[in-house]
Amino acid sequence: MIDSFGRNIDYLRISVTDRCSLRCTYCMPEEGVEWLPHTEILRYEDLLRICRIFVSLGITKFKLTGGEPLVRKGLADFIRSLRKIDGVQSVTLTTNGVDLKNQLPALLDAGIDGINLSLDTLDAARFAERTRRDCLPQVLEGLNAALAAPGLNLKINCVSMAGAEDDWIALAALARDRALTVRFIELMPIGLGQGGTPCTEAEVSAALERVYGPLTPYDTPLGNGPAHYCSLPDFTGKIGFISAVSHQFCDRCNRVRLTASGYLKTCLQYDVGAALAPLLAEPDDVIRAAIEDAVSRKPVSHQFTNPAPEHREGRIMSQIGG
Repeated sequence: MIDSFGRNIDYLRISVTDRCSLRCTYCMPEEGVEWLPHTEILRYEDLLRICRIFVSLGITKFKLTGGEPLVRKGLADFIRSLRKIDGVQSVTLTTNGVDLKNQLPALLDAGIDGINLSLDTLDAARFAERTRRDCLPQVLEGLNAALAAPGLNLKINCVSMAGAEDDWIALAALARDRALTVRFIELMPIGLGQGGTPCTEAEVSAALERVYGPLTPYDTPLGNGPAHYCSLPDFTGKIGFISAVSHQFCDRCNRVRLTASGYLKTCLQYDVGAALAPLLAEPDDVIRAAIEDAVSRKPVSHQFTNPAPEHREGRIMSQIGG
């Protein structure tokens, strides 16, 4: 799909659930939130129908998110069915890793192409503080299992926060002798992220270069999204940056998002889009037209530096799929 600003939209992020096994400080309050009733979460059958319509419009790449997608039963079977749709080029998954080791064999058998593992620290005490759960050993087991899977594209996603320089350095070291990518994501002012203290790409880069040497741009694409990548001397893997605030990449945006309740979001910051769930009783052409209309109205850019943008998204990240 080509939007009204000439961008090729070929990537759909699907939130399969709003539930999560962690309570990360920038994502969810400690007491959690009121979950969607199961009756309001799209069935896999409905998701597959919507995906077929998206493929007919030019979407070829899919990312499954949550909440935490691995808490939803039957995910591997859904992935297997999604991979069978003619025209689907890749299906990847973003996970907190808590149950990754247990589910990885089924995911691989279903045809998963890549795993993005969210991990902000390798220190057990800081992990427990930031996620409000003592699960780092399980996450590291999942990481090691994914590393041992032949051909699996593995990325570590770290949200860079103030005062975490030691964490950035330790996480980057994972790519020294391993064929994985460690990516540093600027905290976005959405939901509880509005109360955090973000760090820019420049701050993270400077910290890494003081320890590991110069970061050299690496021009070969390593994923479906807007990240850019660098090499470090004597590193097997790569370092990546997703810097939506300091290095706005809206002119290259290629994605839209579908929430667990079936709402199509065309930009992460805004609450505009299209409610697809109420259209499931209609023919495919009606759903297709709603998608095309929403994409035609996709905003030109986010306004993260605007303290009061119009149509600001009011939900937290776990509710909108990140």
